[in-house]
Amino acid sequence: MYQLIEEYKLDGHIRWISAQMNRVRNGELYRIVADTKGAFVQPAFYEAFGLTVVEAMTCGLPTFATIHGGPGEIIVNGVSGFHIDPYQGDKAAELLVGFFERCKEDSTHWDKISEGGLRRIYEKYTWKLYSERLMTLAGVYGFWKFVSKLDRQETRRYLEMFYTLKYRNLAKSVPLAVDGDTEQ
Repeated sequence: MYQLIEEYKLDGHIRWISAQMNRVRNGELYRIVADTKGAFVQPAFYEAFGLTVVEAMTCGLPTFATIHGGPGEIIVNGVSGFHIDPYQGDKAAELLVGFFERCKEDSTHWDKISEGGLRRIYEKYTWKLYSERLMTLAGVYGFWKFVSKLDRQETRRYLEMFYTLKYRNLAKSVPLAVDGDTEQ
């Protein structure tokens, strides 16, 4: 890639951003790219969910991401971003070039894809929607487990993952009542 950047004199037009652990800085990086009418490209061979895709789209970035895994569901191709196949680099490059050429011809094209990405996030990927789905899933799981006595391994795995990622640290921060120390 560095050779291609040098060959086509793209220095200053492409930025490699290594893995970032600071969420505030991540948001700022996405905003800087969006403010300059850039795009986010995530060419992973496979991405289980696609949190970086959701983050980039939340910042209004037109997003190009792997079709393999979660981004294939997150992005509506051509409406809220673009699917790329990392195994077909030439086609991915053509799609990127085509996007930016269209942006030059139609000054509203970048904004259309940006707004499409934001709409998709607000329709499908907010914490409010996620928690509502989780509660529905928990209710359905409880009902079916009670009625059928089935042990739904997938649902249990999902709930355990949610607990581990979201609630375990929250639960640790809740102070325990000590005998004689409870309020009435």
